Amino acid sequence: MSAPSLKEFQQQVSELLLRHRSLLDVVTKYSQSNASVNRAIAKAITECGCIELNARHQGFSEDMPLDQAKKQSKSHMEGHLCENCEDIVRSELGKNIFYMAALCNLLDIGMDEVVAKEADKCATLGFFNMT
Repeated sequence: MSAPSLKEFQQQVSELLLRHRSLLDVVTKYSQSNASVNRAIAKAITECGCIELNARHQGFSEDMPLDQAKKQSKSHMEGHLCENCEDIVRSELGKNIFYMAALCNLLDIGMDEVVAKEADKCATLGFFNMT
């Protein structure tokens, strides 16, 4: 079975969403689902220990060449999510995307359009998109 397109997924969410048709309900559920993603990652670090966080200053300077900055940048993460934590994080990300689709539905915005515009912006601005 292949994954549905963003448009198909968004339509599926529209058909399934019964309780939370209020914009305020969806916005708060989306925010709550985002917090649940963050919590699942934090638990992978603090309770399971399958990943570790060792954050330090990246040491970038304004005059540093881009290739050097890329080599120097780090995720601050060590290890890999275990199967259990990966399942939990994946599930929480799924709920987050569900409510993002619901929000897009209420605001009459296509998720495929959002992704396409962001991809165009990334292609145009490249590295400087995220600074």
